[in-house]
Amino acid sequence: MDVSFLGGPLPQRGIGVVAPFDFALDRELWRWVPDDVSLHLTRTPFVPVEVSLHLARLVSEHETLREAVRALSAVSPEVVAYACTSGSFVGGVAGERAMSAAMRQSGELPALTTSGALLAALDELGARRIAVVTPYTRSVTDSLEEYLREAGVEVSGRSYLGLTREIWRVPYRDVVDMARDAVADAPDALFISCTNLPTYDVIPQLEAELRMPVVSANQVTMWSALRSIGKAAVGPYQALLDPVARRGPASMAPDAGSPEVALAAEPPPVFPDEEV
Repeated sequence: MDVSFLGGPLPQRGIGVVAPFDFALDRELWRWVPDDVSLHLTRTPFVPVEVSLHLARLVSEHETLREAVRALSAVSPEVVAYACTSGSFVGGVAGERAMSAAMRQSGELPALTTSGALLAALDELGARRIAVVTPYTRSVTDSLEEYLREAGVEVSGRSYLGLTREIWRVPYRDVVDMARDAVADAPDALFISCTNLPTYDVIPQLEAELRMPVVSANQVTMWSALRSIGKAAVGPYQALLDPVARRGPASMAPDAGSPEVALAAEPPPVFPDEEV
């Protein structure tokens, strides 16, 4: 069929993404991306190490990041994002800034990390006291809390799974259960850590039930990368991305006598297991 009259494919903006070798949620990242933006992903080299502080350090070495950014430069992205939470908080605030600088220098283009994007998202929401949910071991979760404390963010509660492999297989119901445990002290927001933990569909449900903004690792990474090129992330009913959602349930403090809290007390919908 002759389609020359169409003039070829629509122009695309480009975002480069550097992910750890075991990243399994490429499709989830794309769900936040508008149709006129393409993601160009590359992965760090494989190392036979389970999820741990040691792995976080290995996948965030500056030379590894520089090589990945140089590879991505072949497709001329407008910004590069390092999509790994633990790898970008393991060195503290100074370590995150040094990683971003190394990527910027290698590609001569804007660069960001998941942990840096998290701090920007919390500033956007005015959240200085948060709960955290992670699939990590205790030591990795402790490191996240230290990073946040160094950045001036208080962690009021946390839940973690203690996993060292195949984090992408965690079902939504486990994330919901952890979230309910973590927010007992009524924080300003909830953060769901790890770019290998599925979160897209669970965010609106949790915001409606918990009456607070909920942000996740993949969400803040895509939000920050898209914002840096003047684009908006796609995320209906997610407070960080949707002004209507931010003015709605996510902005409402719990009130034991309110109809909204009575509604939130009802059994939540059951999430189907998602293939990723």
